[in-house]
Amino acid sequence: MLIRRRLAPLAALAALLAGLAACGASEDETTLTLYSGRIAPIISPAVKQYEAASGFDVNTRYGDSPSLAATILEEGKNSPADVFFAQDAGSLEAVEKQGLLLELPADILAEVPPRYRSKGGAWVGVTGRARVIAYGEKVKASELPDSPLQLTDKKWKGRVGWAPRNASLQGYVTALRLVEGEDVARKWLEGMVANDVQTYNSNIPIRDAIAKGEIDLGLINHYYVAEAQAEDPDYPVKVHFPPEDLGSLVNTAGVAVLASTDNKEQALKFVRQMLSEQTQTYFSESSKEYPLVSGVPAPKELTPLADVPAPKIDLAKLDDLQGTLKLMRETGAL
Repeated sequence: MLIRRRLAPLAALAALLAGLAACGASEDETTLTLYSGRIAPIISPAVKQYEAASGFDVNTRYGDSPSLAATILEEGKNSPADVFFAQDAGSLEAVEKQGLLLELPADILAEVPPRYRSKGGAWVGVTGRARVIAYGEKVKASELPDSPLQLTDKKWKGRVGWAPRNASLQGYVTALRLVEGEDVARKWLEGMVANDVQTYNSNIPIRDAIAKGEIDLGLINHYYVAEAQAEDPDYPVKVHFPPEDLGSLVNTAGVAVLASTDNKEQALKFVRQMLSEQTQTYFSESSKEYPLVSGVPAPKELTPLADVPAPKIDLAKLDDLQGTLKLMRETGAL
């Protein structure tokens, strides 16, 4: 009897611990961890659409895309991330090359044109964003350069803004290195710094500085101006698509599933939600990005994607982020 009395509390404790473990497992099984290179105001409504449709909660870690890619590479197969949503193709490709991404099912890949998804099938584009030169009222259309490389001309000294820490500008520099060569990219970066380019933390302050007349031109993505014009049709900033030297590069914000995920089915549901008509329409209407799924119309304010003089470049080759960051530091751009 004494032994039974001593065992009874132990059995009760074991049952309690088992119950707590089950609760923890249940919580883990209904939570998806997202590493997001997209800022909260843009991605949060899309995440909520997924949560409403799936019953899962999403735990989001925010950061710039190259840094999150580096974090995943460091964490390797022990990464807590289930899904990686990046602002650029290069960040996704850098992770794919290390074998850390899950190959996506054919039905997901088929939703997006081949040029906006991984050749290896490990990531897929969600929206397209074109690089542009934004300009203000002081600049005549006839004065606009045909290439970002022309912005090192003395007439633009102190009049141009950029955001060198932004993944989209870094993607442009990576493309320039790939297509035109390291020397051209280095000379351009050094020329921009020498020409007193104005540095901002992100694209929105560049756009607004142009509107205020503080600068005349800015290297940004197309949708920042479209967003402002949707709120105020008289917003005093326009966009120019440079036809030369990759000036109108169309990159993609895209999504991938980590191969190490314990929530494979739910992670794939997240990707499908991002490509659904509901979420594609949300991105199109709210942030004025180009939807990549067929049948979802682009915002009427935008130049049709087919009319953008985008260079034909393999986005999967824009993965040498570390080389770009090294070059930008060496030239004083960072």
